[in-house]
Amino acid sequence: QVQLVESGGGLVQAGDSLRLSCAASGPNFSSYTMGWFRQAPGKERKFVAGLSWSGGRTYYADSVKDRFTISRDNAKNTVYLQMNSLNPEDTAVYLCAKVREGLGVTIPVAERFYDYWGQGTQVTVSS
Repeated sequence: QVQLVESGGGLVQAGDSLRLSCAASGPNFSSYTMGWFRQAPGKERKFVAGLSWSGGRTYYADSVKDRFTISRDNAKNTVYLQMNSLNPEDTAVYLCAKVREGLGVTIPVAERFYDYWGQGTQVTVSS
C-alpha cells in the first residue's frame, strides 16, 4: 500500500514562488515514476509535471514549462514541485500521484495511468 501526502501549499501573490512536497510511504519508492496534477474549481484535473523513477526524465505541461521544476529525493521518499513566477491561473489544488507499474520510463499525462493519489494541497495566487 502506498500513501502520498502533499504539503507546502498556501496563499501567495503573483510572481512569488512555492515549493510543494509529496511524502510517500510504502515499499520501493525509488522505483516509482511520479507526477503532479492540479485541479482548479469547476475544472478537470490536469497533468502538470512528471518525473521518472531515476530522476533522469521529466515532462511538463506547456503551461508550466520553464516556471515549474519537479525533482525527487529518494532517500527521503519525497517528490518536490518548485513553482516560480506564479500567476492567478496557477490557483488550484495540487495532487501528487504514482504511475502504475509496468510503464517503464514513460511519463503519462492521463489520470488512468496513475494508481495512488494524495489528498492535495491548495495553492492560491492573488493578483
